[in-house]
Amino acid sequence: MRIGIVCYPTFGGSGVLATELGMALSDKGYEVHFITYEQPVRLSQGFHPNIYYHEVKVPTYPLFAFPPYETALASTMVSVINDYNLDLLHLHYAIPHASAAFFARQILRKAGKDIPFITTLHGTDITLVGKDPTYEPVVTFSINESDAITAVSQSLKEDTLESFKIEKEIHVIPNFVDIKRFHQSDKEHFKKMMAPNDEKILAHVSNFRAVKRVEDVVRVFHNVHQTVPSKLLMIGDGPDRQRAEDLAKELNVYNDIRFLGKQEQISEILSITDLFILPSSSESFGLSALEAMACGVPVISSNAGGLPEINEHGKTGFLSDIGDIESMSANAIQVIQDAEKLKAFKKAALARAKKFEKQHIIPMYEKIYANIVESCPYKRKCNI
Repeated sequence: MRIGIVCYPTFGGSGVLATELGMALSDKGYEVHFITYEQPVRLSQGFHPNIYYHEVKVPTYPLFAFPPYETALASTMVSVINDYNLDLLHLHYAIPHASAAFFARQILRKAGKDIPFITTLHGTDITLVGKDPTYEPVVTFSINESDAITAVSQSLKEDTLESFKIEKEIHVIPNFVDIKRFHQSDKEHFKKMMAPNDEKILAHVSNFRAVKRVEDVVRVFHNVHQTVPSKLLMIGDGPDRQRAEDLAKELNVYNDIRFLGKQEQISEILSITDLFILPSSSESFGLSALEAMACGVPVISSNAGGLPEINEHGKTGFLSDIGDIESMSANAIQVIQDAEKLKAFKKAALARAKKFEKQHIIPMYEKIYANIVESCPYKRKCNI
């Protein structure tokens, strides 16, 4: 089967999941074509013979204050579908990928061809951006025009049904993790560099947007640091990074925090981590938390969105209300202060992560692919 994957190529969860899915499908013999404006970040990790990358190029003209990416994307889709005889499109993040796919399909139908497409909802495309009156009618229409719809958590499915008039079934297919890549490894020399006096290491990974509440991470660390000798590793970058750094200086903990920026070898950093902090105000699933758990790292998180679906309160970590710094701090301290408790939480985190291994999740997508290709209403004209 020849599959086109349309995604954002960034460090965000939707782009990471789309890339990991494409690589996993490639390993199983599928021909995968990524269509986006840059090569996805994780696609740079090794050569994959069944993977193709097609760059969406957006011409700039003085007439356009904002270059029409959606139009360029639809045109690129049409070209790739025609040139490589794709069987289906898999769109990650509704805006603008689903509407561009509908546009592309209409162009193909005029030429006597057709292609089915599946839309996977990831979170802020529904919970934040999609609810904006500017986009809502297009988002609703595009999702309903999809041949299949999936969401990465039950929470996101419920949010979507509550906010939009969806006429089709939404299948919940959770995010997954590659245990072979995300696992506990011996990085003692690295840990000594980061924590020379055997301090406990806390970590946070995100795109440093407001929804991630990175200042809360710093405040939790400040409280923990007053009780337990510790260091904090901040991985990622984004608009709120400077505010987090300024707060760290204000609280006098800046020298015990490493702002590492964007990193590709996340698993190596997580291997030296004792506790992962994710206080997000909205989290459709929490892929970064799952990857931490796969490395045997307990999670202190908010109870937002899909986080309770992966982080088991009192077992793999703790859940607190959004913005409850004191609760998160107390939970963090009780885990890392007690060596035996920390060991038990690490073991439980890994066991929980294994339930989301990719070999359990990929077949769910394969089943939907087979169903929509088989039931394509224009089957004689589809590229099958």
